[in-house]
Amino acid sequence: MGSRIASSQGPASKPWRFELVLDQRGVPRRTQLSRALIQEVQRGRLLPGALLPGSRTLATQLKVNRKVVVAAMEELCAQGWLEALPARGMRVAEHLPMLAVADAEGLRRAPVPPKPRPSELPSSIIDDGAPDTRIAPTDELARAHRRALRALSRGGLGYADPAGDPVLREVLSSFVNQARGLSCTPGQVVLTRGSQGALSLYALAMLGAGDVVAVESPGYTPAWRAFELAGAEVIHIPVDESGLDTAALEARARALRGRLKAAYVTPHHQYPTSVSLSAERRMHLQQIAERFDLTIIEDDYDYEYHFDGAPLLPLSAAPRSAHRCVYVASLSKLLAPAIRLGYIVASEPVVARLRQARDVLDRQGDVVLERAISELFEDGVIQRHARRARRLYRARRDHLLGQLQTRAALARAFECSVPSGGLALWLRLRRGAVEPMAWRARGLGVHITPGSAHLHQGHVAAFRFGFAAYTPDELSQICDVLAATCSPTPATR
Repeated sequence: MGSRIASSQGPASKPWRFELVLDQRGVPRRTQLSRALIQEVQRGRLLPGALLPGSRTLATQLKVNRKVVVAAMEELCAQGWLEALPARGMRVAEHLPMLAVADAEGLRRAPVPPKPRPSELPSSIIDDGAPDTRIAPTDELARAHRRALRALSRGGLGYADPAGDPVLREVLSSFVNQARGLSCTPGQVVLTRGSQGALSLYALAMLGAGDVVAVESPGYTPAWRAFELAGAEVIHIPVDESGLDTAALEARARALRGRLKAAYVTPHHQYPTSVSLSAERRMHLQQIAERFDLTIIEDDYDYEYHFDGAPLLPLSAAPRSAHRCVYVASLSKLLAPAIRLGYIVASEPVVARLRQARDVLDRQGDVVLERAISELFEDGVIQRHARRARRLYRARRDHLLGQLQTRAALARAFECSVPSGGLALWLRLRRGAVEPMAWRARGLGVHITPGSAHLHQGHVAAFRFGFAAYTPDELSQICDVLAATCSPTPATR
């Protein structure tokens, strides 16, 4: 039976009114206590500034050595969750940390870091913002996949839950709660084949003829196709330097008189422009959702990659709007697009409909892959890979920005706003159109997709330059080609 803490006073004083349960087998008590305290903070039961019981009191109530409590509190102080007050003890920090999954703690052992792989030149298609698959922990994944297959062969390879492997759903719910500020249970998580599979599953389960979905423009066109495939009508709301134009969204919602059912957004790093939805517009979007009874479909495709300052918490993490949000994410940008594993976090009634639709569409996901990925999360492999990737990608972003600023031909041709994160820049031409330049670049082996491909109509003199998949040397070579296409007499071959 697990250890518990119970008390009779409110959370602003000592002790506080709720319980902690430490009964996870195989997990050190220090780790269990750290996680339990973080969960209570994120659930709002321990508010910023709330005092905690003393270490001796906690140790007595939990029936553990006081050193365990002290170690847990020191760890939480180092992470920014707690603050030490001279002569008063510990309290919850006034300014809580905003972590990415890369910073979250693994649940089990810590294997050796992945070995670097020899460089292989990637295809020079620079518009998407894909990760560098050459640095993905494929050896670790292969070994985990083999272990999962062997373990599941003893009775676990039959038909399974349409919502996905329960082990990975539990792991993911813990991680999004800890790292992205959500507050969900494993029962609110549905595993899918990538984020596109998540969007398509939601559309087929929840939308139909006569429904209207608002999307960003420019935006992520595969999402538009998923909504249209379900029979919904898509309307396009402009994006500017502050993200989705929520005033335009409100006007369209009012004009549609109840037909607008959802708004699809990429608020962290808008696709394709990489701008972040401003705080004012985030609040306005939440107000619109309440006023017009809308669902916010939040596609958080690259949360890991925030380089400057603290990342914004997802809209789905806000208590006020969480019940109106459907949270979509995947491992495509974290590991590799070929690893088709995404997930949806939604309310239990929505999950019930998603289960029914998934059961009809393809019965279930890849249980062996899902179990292997859960092991990599639990062992900290994915977290270490994400930290390494974040350092590499930030250096690559800065290298590309240096190239654009110091090369005269590129500085004359392009301008861009420096995004706080993400895997791509949105380059705007100072004059002229993208299409002729893209045609010349293709002749030199570099493929550019004009930004107009991200619009439902019209043209934009811009394009998305994904930098993460290339080393600094490779980025310099691509910039050689761009400089040549910008010169009066571009080189040919």
